[in-house]
Amino acid sequence: MTENNKKSDIFAIEASKQKGKNIIAVVSGRRGIGKTWFAVSLSHALSQLKQKVLLFDGDCGLNNIKIQLGLADANDLNAVINGQNSLNQVVFNYDKGHFDIAAGNPAGIGLSTVSVGRLQILGDDLSILSQNYDKTILDIGAGLSNAAKVLTGMSGTAVMLCTDEPRSVIDSYSLIKLFAGRYPRTALKIVINQSNTINDGLRTYAMLERACREFLKISPPLLGIIRQDTRVRDSIRSQNTIISRYPQSEAALDIMAIAERILKNESCN
Repeated sequence: MTENNKKSDIFAIEASKQKGKNIIAVVSGRRGIGKTWFAVSLSHALSQLKQKVLLFDGDCGLNNIKIQLGLADANDLNAVINGQNSLNQVVFNYDKGHFDIAAGNPAGIGLSTVSVGRLQILGDDLSILSQNYDKTILDIGAGLSNAAKVLTGMSGTAVMLCTDEPRSVIDSYSLIKLFAGRYPRTALKIVINQSNTINDGLRTYAMLERACREFLKISPPLLGIIRQDTRVRDSIRSQNTIISRYPQSEAALDIMAIAERILKNESCN
């Protein structure tokens, strides 16, 4: 089978999957811009708003979720990938945040090396499991791996996390171009992270939105702006969520506003 045929098979699988309206994929064009932190924080914020939430580690080879929250490696997705457990058997409750987690193990193989067929099975299992939750948040590995494509393709919403760095804006545009063409039923939304001010975030969004409008003929809406906050780093060092440790910090308030906007937008549809 040629490389082009392999790629076509991947996208055919993604296109055929039923979109989960309650599944939110958190994506980014590059690492190091706070994607896992955002996914964890959004999960906690939604649980604060009385939502039953599952946080799924779609970047499980790095184990970032467990590291950020100081969790043990008792249950992990590698047992599911290896066929030793079903997905629901490795889900555990993060009692400090009142949401459930399905996370990886750095000693495991990670999703980046999993075959497309196995990813499809995992995606089907996740779609079924997600029916037990109000919201499922997917922390997707940065870039264009098969896992990122398959998991984003099955999601009802893809939240593109971007910073004001030029490289981040360019990479975000490239991903939006791919996702818009491949997954027309997936709602694309943008969050600007680590912004010095709200106005700075608005300018970054305006630059990205203008490129999408002029060249892609789409205008992904702004879901929110998260201000640069030194207490984010401290909360990560303490292996706690920003909402638990600093509930009145700027970053925590910005995350809560995004969670509220997600629920408000749904109620208006």
